[in-house]
This record gives sequence, structure tokens and C-alpha cells, in this order.
Amino acid sequence: MATDAGSAQEPESCRTAPPVPAGPGHGETEERELSFHGFRYTCRITPQSAPRTLPVLILGGSEQDRHSWLRQERRLAPVATVITVDLPGYGDSDFLPVSFGIDFLSGTVRHLLEELRIPRVNLVGACFGGAVGLRFAQHCPDMLERLALIGMCLNIPPDYATSMRRWAELIERGETSPIAQELTERFMSPPGASRVRRHAAVSRLVYAGIAGQSPERKRKSAEHNARLMRHEWYRPGSTPDVPALVVTGEFDTLTTPAMGREVARRLPGARFLTVKETDHLAPVERPDDFADLLVRFCTDLPLDSLPYAHPAERFGVPMVHP
Repeated sequence: MATDAGSAQEPESCRTAPPVPAGPGHGETEERELSFHGFRYTCRITPQSAPRTLPVLILGGSEQDRHSWLRQERRLAPVATVITVDLPGYGDSDFLPVSFGIDFLSGTVRHLLEELRIPRVNLVGACFGGAVGLRFAQHCPDMLERLALIGMCLNIPPDYATSMRRWAELIERGETSPIAQELTERFMSPPGASRVRRHAAVSRLVYAGIAGQSPERKRKSAEHNARLMRHEWYRPGSTPDVPALVVTGEFDTLTTPAMGREVARRLPGARFLTVKETDHLAPVERPDDFADLLVRFCTDLPLDSLPYAHPAERFGVPMVHP
């Protein structure tokens, strides 16, 4: 197992990008370029001057970037400051060598919040972002208000790990179309096996996004796959006693509902639910409903009797919150 260089250091340069036009109810969106241990990374911030809850930080999955959550951002922005980020090695940020793993990325999240002078957040982590978010929760429990994990599991499925080794060989040969097809099939439930919203359209979107990657993005994707093989995905340990929600699509075949329940059992007082008519890409297949779920969770609204989700299951010790 490689050693992570995740310790804190003095802040480096921070550059504010030109603002993006704002929507109603919140301030102008801005992008900031930061650096942690010499690796440049970029965050997107939509501020809320009269929030109903603490800032919401979203850590996306391996094939997502800071712009992948715009529909959720629009729904969350009226109630909280919203932050999305391309961590080092992802999106438009610097390439990150495989020797830097999830501990380092967790350290980058802490660096981000310290640079933004945000002491505590509601953290939303999807798939790989969930692995980073859970490690951050273990390392920095005092900086966490709530934790939502989407499409998360405790171990990378063995058949997926086997496929990643084969994908590395295909990338070396420049054969990326078969990888795009296989990844699309992994992320999506089998066509016709269940009723999944926008299945065909999302499948085409996922395939085009992976097959059309620039050479630099393909290089980062290859290093990401190597990172998954070299570092712990989940490390047993204490997690903070904060409100927690674990979510999967009801037809998710990559990180199944059973896997999601195992994650929920590791979190004090966690709730688990499945989103109806979705698979691993629930936030893309039902974006408005998923945004509503995040708003409800982050503002302590009831999660019962939601038309787009099955009833929430409780794990651990029930928690009482105002």
C-alpha cells in the first residue's frame, strides 16, 4: 500500500476566476484555483447570504467534475452555500500520480475548507466521492455537520477490479471505445431488466462522455483506476455521530442496495433509502427529485412518504435533532 502525503501545509496561491451570472436568491457563483502540496485544483462556489443550513460540499464520482451537479446546485442554492470541486487528479485540476490516494484527497478537502474559511459543512459524496468523504469524516469529524453517501460500498466488487486491470492494458494500446462501452454497462442496469428513468438517454450520455475524453482526461482516468487498486477504498474506524444518509438506486447493479445497507450499518444513526426507477446514476436519472432529497436531508425536513423513494430504513442508534 502506497503512503499518502496528506499532512497540512501553509496555503499557496489562490486565484479568483471571473464570476458567473447568479440565479435568484443567491450571490454570484465564482471559481477559485487553489494549490495543495503543489497540486493545483479548482472549486466552484455559489454563496447564500441568508442560509437555512450550513454550506453543502459535493464530492462527485470518478467520471464527474465540478459542473456535473448544476441542477442540484440550483435547487440547493436558495437554502445554502454550495461548493463543488475538481480535486487533484480529476476534472480540470492537475494530474495526480497514483502514489497519492484517498488520504491525500481527504487532506485536500480539509485544505479547501480552511482556505474558504468554512469550519463545518454538510458533505455529499457520490461513489468515489463517497469514499473520499467518508475518509474525511473519519479524519476531520469536527468539520462535519451531516453526511450523505450516494452509490457507496465498503469494497470494490472483485469483478470490477478485474475489469480495471484489463482496461489499463486497453488504454496502453489506445483502445478506449471498449472501455467506454463496458463502463456504461457497469454504471447502468441491464437494459430491459427493470424500469429505469431515461435509461437509453443516460446510457448514450455516459458513453459519449467517456469515449470523447481528451488525452489528458484519459491519462487521469487511467491513473484513477490504478489509484483504486493501490489504496484502501474503505478503512474501518470511528465515524462522527452526525445525521447520515446512504442512498442507492433501487436497481443499482454496481453498488447494490445490499452494499448500501452495509455502509449504513457503519454509521451511527444512519438512514438508508433507495430512489425509485433508478440505478447507479440516480442523480442523473431523477435530478430534480434527487435535489429535493438533498435539500430535505440538509434542512432536517422529513424523508418519509417521498413519492420518488422507498421508505427510509434506520440503522444504529436513533438520533433526535431539532
